Amino acid sequence: MINCQALRWGAPGQPLTPAIDFELAKGSLTAVIGANGSGKSSLLKVIAGLQKPLAGKVILDVPRKGSVSFLPQQQHLDRQFPISLQELVSAGFWGSKQSSAIRDQRLKAVLEDWCLTGLEHRPLMALSGGELQRSLLARLSLVDAPVLLLDEPHAALDELGQELLWKHIHNWHTEGRTLVVVCHDLAAVREHIPQALLIKKTGCLLGASTELTQPQRPMQVA
Repeated sequence: MINCQALRWGAPGQPLTPAIDFELAKGSLTAVIGANGSGKSSLLKVIAGLQKPLAGKVILDVPRKGSVSFLPQQQHLDRQFPISLQELVSAGFWGSKQSSAIRDQRLKAVLEDWCLTGLEHRPLMALSGGELQRSLLARLSLVDAPVLLLDEPHAALDELGQELLWKHIHNWHTEGRTLVVVCHDLAAVREHIPQALLIKKTGCLLGASTELTQPQRPMQVA
């Protein structure tokens, strides 16, 4: 469960919305939608604990430290960093107590699952945008966190990549994980995500994605 109380976020002295309250149930799948600059990515960072709120608080009902995993936009990744695709994906094992044999099996399966087999030793700078995005998502597949925060996971993905993405999102949801997904593709939101959090300067509204993704909907403050 993610409970935000009187929450305000943004640059110091420049909150992006009035104080808002909303709660995302355990095991829910929610899209975060809104115009560019409305604060969608910043909200995920606040929930993840990577950015401090200007006011209010976020209460996470999670069983342990490391229960929240955040997928950033790939533009924040240093592609000059001298590691291979396999090393990037393997970072998903951080903190794992599994044996090396089990990790090797899981890594092989995840690379196959995301159609990355054969690219294991390519450096990050040699990957296309779609290959890099699938690598970041493959790393996420190795994480056992019950809360997944995904910032524009569909970015740079071709048709195959998007099919793989939505398949995995639905699988993670079926497993009982809580997912929050920033997404600009409103048609995909309507098709794949039952609930949406719409953010505007005047506030936010939590409801069915089929309704909140309709154009020119009147705004209500949460």
